[in-house]
Amino acid sequence: MKKVFKTASEALDGLLKDGMLIAAGGFGLCGIPELLIDALVASGVRNLTVASNNAGVDDFGLGKLLATRQIKKMMSSYVGENAEFMRQYLSGELELEFNPQGTLAERMRAGGAGIPGFYTQTGVGTQIAEGKEVKQFNGKDYILEEGIFADLSIVKAWKADDTGNLVFRKTARNFNPPAAMCGKVCVAEVEEIVPRGSIDPDHIHLPGIYVHRLIQGNHEKRIEQRTVRKREEA
Repeated sequence: MKKVFKTASEALDGLLKDGMLIAAGGFGLCGIPELLIDALVASGVRNLTVASNNAGVDDFGLGKLLATRQIKKMMSSYVGENAEFMRQYLSGELELEFNPQGTLAERMRAGGAGIPGFYTQTGVGTQIAEGKEVKQFNGKDYILEEGIFADLSIVKAWKADDTGNLVFRKTARNFNPPAAMCGKVCVAEVEEIVPRGSIDPDHIHLPGIYVHRLIQGNHEKRIEQRTVRKREEA
């Protein structure tokens, strides 16, 4: 099966439809599938539900899809540094399903493992628990959280071979593996595609069985918050 495509638009061809659920990897600006997001913007697909830790910043990553009003609902851990995300949510223009960060990651991982739901103590007694089943285990309350089964996963990795085995670099590993697992179809963008067999099996973070399509591209290295010390006088 051919997995390598020339462009992000080609890799997404035939996969998009209005109203779909997309799981997007990354955290802030780290490890986000920026090229695939740009292709989603260009496609014009609308009424999307996007499961992602947050929506980056206003002019980059998922922030671009918010700016074009292509997202109707976010499933996220926090609003983050995106002013437009906050504005749309507070004005009632955007639906938002808050998830504790670990719960969101586990919901994705559970979906990828075929697990429809799991019980967790996180969120018990808070707004997170409203409307959810509560069950006791060993005398303690747990709430039922559902696994996420996305129509499409878009993720960013550092390296891949042509079979889709992925290696993530440092903190870019964050949400990318569970996001990749939970999609019916997973499209990954990488910085480098290497020959088959050249990646040590012990270094593979996500097996190619989860990855259906691949692109290689050039990526912008942004820093979300730059903090430096004042220069000391000589």
